[in-house]
Amino acid sequence: MINQFKQTHSVKFSFFAFALLLCIYSCTEKKAKAVKEVIDQTDSGLKSALTFYSSFDQGIDADFSMGDKQLYTSPIKSMDSARVGLHKPDIVIADGKGLFGNALSFTDRSSGYIFYRSEKNIAYDQQDWSGAVSFWLSLDPATDLKPGYCDPIQITDVSYNDAAIWVDFTKENPRDFRLGVIGDRAVWNPTPEGPDNENPIFIQQLPVVKQPPFAKGEWTHILINFSHLNTPNGEATLYMNGELKGTRSNITDPFTWEKNQSNILLGLGYIGLMDEVSLFNRNLVDTEIKELYQLKDGVKSLLR
Repeated sequence: MINQFKQTHSVKFSFFAFALLLCIYSCTEKKAKAVKEVIDQTDSGLKSALTFYSSFDQGIDADFSMGDKQLYTSPIKSMDSARVGLHKPDIVIADGKGLFGNALSFTDRSSGYIFYRSEKNIAYDQQDWSGAVSFWLSLDPATDLKPGYCDPIQITDVSYNDAAIWVDFTKENPRDFRLGVIGDRAVWNPTPEGPDNENPIFIQQLPVVKQPPFAKGEWTHILINFSHLNTPNGEATLYMNGELKGTRSNITDPFTWEKNQSNILLGLGYIGLMDEVSLFNRNLVDTEIKELYQLKDGVKSLLR
């Protein structure tokens, strides 16, 4: 009788243990599947929002673009004097020096500009404009940069102080890193006096990162996120290595562009390496910014 009782309860226990293990396995599988679905959805969302991407792995032209994929060189910020191609001896493709392959290498500070066209490559909207700009930099600002302001990227149809989106290093060591999302100059500075880059009204519009995380031989991810420009609710944020570093809210000044005159200028006064320049047609959420930062093979993995 005792043995029969033990056997009965042994069978019941074995069945319970099996059911428990089956439940744990099922829950683990569901959790893994859910995580994979979130990652897949993030990848898909980033891919559908992508409007421009240049890896520099196959040369200077963009790998993917909604507009003109060619790089231009010009002595001034104008298409009138621009030539197709890279015609500045101090800027070269550095084989194997990029984050995932080649990189664009700026070896000296010099006059003139290189740029991609903005039209269709950035989703400008005069009513409600949102987007994101992503790229990677490798440099030691204290030792690599020469004196003077330096804008690794600047997107505008006129200048840094007039309907422009950019980041810069301040002009002297120790250098701060700043985000500029500056509306129409005629609105924010209707009676200009002195240089705009020293104007208190201009400076107070710039989120500042003290002791930014750049270092020789290391890569730093930069993400400029902006939403609802050209509305009363404009906002811009700066992320570095996936972490929020600065925010500017209540951007009410208009951003008025002549789209066919707007450009994505690279490396103004910059000395160092640049890689993985990409633009998106909407602002990205935190999970997407983290995913973009952690992509194991760069933005090209979204295009496969």
